[in-house]
Amino acid sequence: MADPFSATPAREFFIQGITSDGKPFRPSDWTERLCGAMSCFRPEGSRGPNSHLQYSPYVRPAMLGGIKSVVVNEDLRNIEPLAYHFVVDFAKDNDLQIVAACRTADVLEKKLER
Repeated sequence: MADPFSATPAREFFIQGITSDGKPFRPSDWTERLCGAMSCFRPEGSRGPNSHLQYSPYVRPAMLGGIKSVVVNEDLRNIEPLAYHFVVDFAKDNDLQIVAACRTADVLEKKLER
């Protein structure tokens, strides 16, 4: 088994619903709208009768420290570069904060499994 404390970087980043001047981004449902638009980007073989009702595992909403956010998996860049750039450009165009993910949760989860 690989060492969970290895220096492998996280493959996700967060787009936080707060602008660089600290104001909440509006509209309040922006995470659902953005993730809904990206819901068609899925791993091969994961389409099913209700897949249109689920968010993509590559772009999904989350609450981080009380701030509405979107978690973006960098695998999206390889699957569909235009979709990846759309999401990144959305964040930049709206002056949203982009924060690199850390592996703390993964490491703790693996540690607890032992």
